[in-house]
Amino acid sequence: MTAEAANPGAHSRRRGRPRIDLRRIGRAALMGPNGRDRLPDAIGHVVEAHRAHHPDADLDPLHRAYVLAESSHRGQFRKSGEPYITHPLAVTLILAELGAETTTLTASLLHDTVEDTEVTLDQVKAGFGAEVCYIVDGVTKLEKVDYGAAAEPETFRKMLVATGNDVRVMSIKLADRLHNMRTLGVMRPEKQARIAKVTRDVLIPLAERLGVQALKTELEDLVFAILHPEEYERTRALIAGNATACTALEAIAEQFRSVLREADIPAEVLIRPRHFVSVHRVCLKRAELRSTDFGRLLVLVPEDADCYGVLGELHTCFTPVISEFKDFIAAPKFNLYQSLHTAVAGPDGAVAEVLIRTHRMHKVAEAGVVALGNPYVPTEGAEPPDGERADPTRPGWLSRLLEWQEATPDPDTFWTSLRADLAQNREITVFRADGRALGLPADATCVDAAYAQYGELAHTCIGARVNGRLATLSTQLRDGDTVHVLLAQDAASGPSPEWLDHARTPAARIAITSWLEANPEGPGAPAAVPRRPAQRAAGRPDAANAVVDLPDATVRLAGCCTPVPPDRVTGFPVRGGAVTVHRQECPAVLRMADAGRAPVDVRWGEAAECRVTLVVESFGRPRLLADLTEAIATEGAAVVSATVEPPSEQRVRHTYTLRLPDAAGLPALMRAMRDIPGVYDVSRSRHPASTV
Repeated sequence: MTAEAANPGAHSRRRGRPRIDLRRIGRAALMGPNGRDRLPDAIGHVVEAHRAHHPDADLDPLHRAYVLAESSHRGQFRKSGEPYITHPLAVTLILAELGAETTTLTASLLHDTVEDTEVTLDQVKAGFGAEVCYIVDGVTKLEKVDYGAAAEPETFRKMLVATGNDVRVMSIKLADRLHNMRTLGVMRPEKQARIAKVTRDVLIPLAERLGVQALKTELEDLVFAILHPEEYERTRALIAGNATACTALEAIAEQFRSVLREADIPAEVLIRPRHFVSVHRVCLKRAELRSTDFGRLLVLVPEDADCYGVLGELHTCFTPVISEFKDFIAAPKFNLYQSLHTAVAGPDGAVAEVLIRTHRMHKVAEAGVVALGNPYVPTEGAEPPDGERADPTRPGWLSRLLEWQEATPDPDTFWTSLRADLAQNREITVFRADGRALGLPADATCVDAAYAQYGELAHTCIGARVNGRLATLSTQLRDGDTVHVLLAQDAASGPSPEWLDHARTPAARIAITSWLEANPEGPGAPAAVPRRPAQRAAGRPDAANAVVDLPDATVRLAGCCTPVPPDRVTGFPVRGGAVTVHRQECPAVLRMADAGRAPVDVRWGEAAECRVTLVVESFGRPRLLADLTEAIATEGAAVVSATVEPPSEQRVRHTYTLRLPDAAGLPALMRAMRDIPGVYDVSRSRHPASTV
């Protein structure tokens, strides 16, 4: 780990970042030269930062919390050799500079007392109230003695559940991890890497989703230095070699100021240098960096309307790069972020990226939920909407996470699902048939929408209408789509394993997996209307383009899975000296293997012609049968037999046995049949195998 990774304040100060500076704190600022005798000065730094945001705050809880924390941690030291009290003080100062309110800071000072000292939650509650007690409990780790290897995932589960009731729990956890990452240089390299990976996979995505950019960007740089030291050093050298890069941006900034003064728009124009990871990402996109690529211009204005006024002036007086324009004010990001993004080229051709936002938007962009205090206290006289807490910080992703974690008691499954969920860093909003909004990750499908809306009832989903048109369950949704999920009336219906290929959300995947594990045989067929096996003419077995190494053996293609080239196949000897050929994934293969049947090697012959049975699921409508047979004929297939079952709940099932001149044409044939309006699924036959 480099010295700057252990103490990133060096490059931060050198670059003169105009954002909230969280890196200026050190042991001298906390302790002074005289050790414990100067400790009271440490809380003075916190008070000073707190007063800057909350001038009328009651400081008594902070002083009392400090006294308890200092006395409880007295005699404890960090691995760096510093008195342990420096850690809760540093965490509290981080939060104070972000604008956290007094209750958060009080809990922050006490956040390790219950975990590492003799202080109990009852004592915290008696001295500081139920809110502080709840937050401290939320950030207290579970003991490895009790949970073993599951301690870390179960601790995060505990914190996330607590965050669902009070987001300040996660605010303290993020600040706690930031200070620990700053001082990680004293750890063994392998432990540094392990902590950095958890920070990358879990805490950085949480900081992003909670809108705390000031913490997220520094955490990214610290993780970058540990996990990718060579790339970090190259990026550091690149930034150091372009120390004058901000000169070009300053010239453009001065032009901006002149234009906005003439337009009588009160605005503050700042240069916002990119952090290390941001510069590295730009390097990956461009072969050669421009001098203006090392930072962006930030324009701060008083009112929302001024943002668009600034945008108009800049696009009028400079050449806009239209592809770079994004309006996150009209359509905020799911993490509360609001800004106008654009890029303009000056008279000399230099292109500068520009962020335009109000001072309030800037505070939320930097500090996110940390600056919002306790969002669960409703305004006096106001009723929370829809019977829920009035909560601007608990978006759909957090609600969904809290729901699916209840269905994952296994720590390993929870840990894997959590990382996968947090890796989906974009969200879309779709609308249900009743007009209510549904938040989903950006690559969600109709399967995800079904489980998000109906939970386990989605097991009976048969299709969907997206923007009024029939769509398959695999259809990927886009922001603003209207989704009407269609459910079967038959409660015995259930998902198929293929649904897992389309599910993106942990909630959907966990529900589908649980159902499949509980129903290994698949949905039960109705006992009142059993399927009769197809009647075959005696002495006329199916012609089979398959070869087995058994003399005089008759080869038959199994009707349960209708294999065709180039399917992976296996065979089993049956009565009468015949060999039945199945697809390897056919359920009958597993049943016969369990029964002790010995498989026979099978290979496909040279003939291209094949026979296959397809099952078409559709909604009933006029001319559907004609359209299907026309599609079959267009693709060059011949109908050997066809069965249409009576409609049930407006659903119709067609079963076609077809002869194809070439097995390679099967995918195109199935696509053509799926494209017919009203058809929501076309699949190879999977009828239960007959007793052989």
